[in-house]
Amino acid sequence: MPELDSASRLLLNAIQAGVPLVERPFTALGAQAGLSEDETLARVRKLKDDGILRQVSAIFDTRSLGYHSSLVACKVAPERVETAAAALNQHPGISHNYSRNHVYNLWFTLAVPPASSLEAHIAVLQKESGAAAMRLLPALRVFKIGVKLDMAEGESDVHRRDAETRREERVQGSGFRVRKPATGDAETGTPLTERDIRCVRALQKDMPVQAEPYAPLASEAGITMAELLAWCEEAMRKGWLRRVAGVLHHRRAGFSANGMGAWNVAPTRVEEVGRLFAAQTRVTHCYLRPRYPDWPYNVFTMVHGRTAAACDEFLAGLSRETGIRDYATLYSRKEYKKTRLLYFTGEIEAWERAHGIERQGR
Repeated sequence: MPELDSASRLLLNAIQAGVPLVERPFTALGAQAGLSEDETLARVRKLKDDGILRQVSAIFDTRSLGYHSSLVACKVAPERVETAAAALNQHPGISHNYSRNHVYNLWFTLAVPPASSLEAHIAVLQKESGAAAMRLLPALRVFKIGVKLDMAEGESDVHRRDAETRREERVQGSGFRVRKPATGDAETGTPLTERDIRCVRALQKDMPVQAEPYAPLASEAGITMAELLAWCEEAMRKGWLRRVAGVLHHRRAGFSANGMGAWNVAPTRVEEVGRLFAAQTRVTHCYLRPRYPDWPYNVFTMVHGRTAAACDEFLAGLSRETGIRDYATLYSRKEYKKTRLLYFTGEIEAWERAHGIERQGR
């Protein structure tokens, strides 16, 4: 990892928190790090060239757009992991794919369009990958979602504000969303117009690093920049758009450990424990997921740390605080795929046709 000064670290914190919906957002981002607009643009380009900053783009809520999605646990013979991962990566709806230290040794995320069936895709993927078993683990409840790695380690107000917000949510009981199982249910998201879809297609691409980055995106969507910014505000109110933000390459940013905590939580304690976990700044994701006879864990937490030992210590602290002793920590051994899911491109539908999967209809 290249050595980063304080200004670059503060800038990375700011860009993870959100790119402002204004004509010249890099001016506002730079101000949080004491940088001019030109200095900010130069640093963002350098951070991308160095591979620390993966992408800057809109982060959409998959299910609010009508897509069905799920985390999938995959059991593959150890000698077949590489082959299986390569087969899975051909699916355009798989955005993340990691090997982890468990008998379920491949973990990937899968999303399919509204009229598609997750189960139908899983049946084909299991056959093509040669997996012994696959388990759909959709989010039944979302307690927290949003990776914001603290690059400034206390120098920035961004993460302190996040922690304070989470503590307030924990007390007031706000900010937590119930999800229906994503196992082929009918579309529950608000229908999108053709104009909406054009905006999604434009905004999901990597944002150009220039003074007015929304201008070319608006042009691609066939509207003015003012109209695009107004659309973003409305999309956030509707729940389609979470935010526009930068995503870091965890390892190149110095967070080499990626620990997925899987917890066996009694149904009567799910609400209490889920809220407590979500209130922790170091927990980037917290979900309730289904159990299986060979998978007893129902609450998932994701923690990124500079070392595995730091993650272990943190999760052990959560275990002591909650009294939950039955948990497992699954570390990613290898990243096979990590990309942003692209919506409304037709690629998943083309994959379905090529594999003989019939669509369910709306």
